[in-house]
Amino acid sequence: MTITIRPAVPADIPTILRFVRELAAYEREPDAVEATEAMFQEALFGPSPAAEVLLAAQGGLSIGFALFFHTFSTWTGRRGLWLEDLYVTPEARGSGAGGALLQALAQVALDRGCPRLEWTVLDWNTPALDFYRAKGALPQDEWTTQRVTGEALRRLAGQAA
Repeated sequence: MTITIRPAVPADIPTILRFVRELAAYEREPDAVEATEAMFQEALFGPSPAAEVLLAAQGGLSIGFALFFHTFSTWTGRRGLWLEDLYVTPEARGSGAGGALLQALAQVALDRGCPRLEWTVLDWNTPALDFYRAKGALPQDEWTTQRVTGEALRRLAGQAA
């Protein structure tokens, strides 16, 4: 069966949120999702969208998604694309949906003049690492991701505990 890729529309929000929850469970963080349909409505389709989604479908059924947004490189002086999440339902893995989503996202990057498409992968997720290597992705081992959240974020902002 043919896989189709299309941009998400507001009616897709429940599916997107379901996929996000399924991905969180796969990544061993099932209770970490705080997002709501209203939050996705604002973030994806509000007056100043923060991200975009491509959906993969087969036989009229959504089987995966890629959520992405623009970054900016001071070194290149141009925007790039950051792939926040790529997810294909377990029963559709191996169908080519992940590759089709990546290919479509690469085309978006080229169409928009973006010299980079980047993302992170959990170091234990061997199937994903193998998949990305097969697509030509290279690890950026000299860089580490840093994150500040919660109380540490408030302290950094100078807010009292």
